[in-house]
Amino acid sequence: MTYSVGSQFSAVTDAPRDHADIKDKVRSYIAENFLFGSAQDLQDGASLLDAGILDSTGAMELVAFLGQRFGISVADEELVPDNLDSVERISAYVGRKLNVA
Repeated sequence: MTYSVGSQFSAVTDAPRDHADIKDKVRSYIAENFLFGSAQDLQDGASLLDAGILDSTGAMELVAFLGQRFGISVADEELVPDNLDSVERISAYVGRKLNVA
């Protein structure tokens, strides 16, 4: 199964320029939607699951954001911590899907 995108996010048409650009967008989304606007203590490699920042519902919201913002689809087998458990892992996953260096 592949998850499709809901309409709660507005699409941004500019493509990410590089891995740092993806990371900035992911970090901003997590800060705004899960940390009430403050990501100052969030380390890029820190586990979002272990820190209690992301749960199963949050993961689905994140997948919807990734689809809307970056135009990617996330298959069932890709819904694993190796892809979605930290800002760094999410950014790397999106970069691989988009072939961004």
